Amino acid sequence: MTSPWPAVNYDEWAATCDTLHAHTQVLGKLAVALAPQEPQLQHAALRLTARGWETLPLPAPDGSGAFVAALDLRRHEALVEHTDGRSGSVALTADRPVGEVTRDLLATIGGLVGEATIDPTPQEVPWTVPLDEDDEHRTYDAEAVERYFAAATQAALALAAFRAPYRGRSTPVNAWWGSFDLAVNLFSGAEARPPADDFIMRNAMDVEEVAVGWWPGDPRYPRAAFYAYAHPATDAFPSGVVAPEAARWDAELGEFVLDWDDVRASGDPHATAVEFARSAFAHGCDVCGWEPALPASAQGTPPPVR
Repeated sequence: MTSPWPAVNYDEWAATCDTLHAHTQVLGKLAVALAPQEPQLQHAALRLTARGWETLPLPAPDGSGAFVAALDLRRHEALVEHTDGRSGSVALTADRPVGEVTRDLLATIGGLVGEATIDPTPQEVPWTVPLDEDDEHRTYDAEAVERYFAAATQAALALAAFRAPYRGRSTPVNAWWGSFDLAVNLFSGAEARPPADDFIMRNAMDVEEVAVGWWPGDPRYPRAAFYAYAHPATDAFPSGVVAPEAARWDAELGEFVLDWDDVRASGDPHATAVEFARSAFAHGCDVCGWEPALPASAQGTPPPVR
């Protein structure tokens, strides 16, 4: 049985990570194409569930109800389920390219709920081959995926515990298929100038927020880690002291980070992860001038249930 807080060595599973990341993009593209649009692009977000990455219920193109598309990381298959009980699946195997899985998944969706058309261009990744033509990404190590899923589950539980008492507007634990991370975003309620005018930035970052999340590593930062950033951040944000002691500011990323291995090595990994999230959020609210009642509520004052 996989450890609840397993090691996630990016260098050892980088090729599988890229393949899995590409598969999640197909799910995200379905959400973009079919879900009603929401502020901060929330309609495009996926969820981490008990079986893996999954869309929210999406309207069936043929008007027959709703369906979900999922990556079942226990059975290792891409899955489509209709609300009437019909389903179909595509196996995720060791040498099956992303393009083949994408084409088969879209064909399965077409047979169940009607044709769904997506933009197959990958986003926020270094490769450019369309998802339905991608023959390069085919490495799939099932054991590595299961270790990732176990780690991601614990990270999601910690993020959910941090977010739970907050009384301002916030997101659930989103699974973001562009950056392949999990995150919660807590908002002050004020507008903000986006850092750039591209589609994602001008729509996702037009309000004040502090985001806390977790990723399994990538070429920029090849270690699994929790992270936190504020938008818009003040000059004082990077100079803050964030708990626990192992947390630090990474100037290249522009974020506070807490490495997964440091969390695993602590006496109580869950409590350590939540401590980091609360500390980074409180610091961000303080230096960015948020209403003091907002960070207090994230600490449980007043308690969410009385």
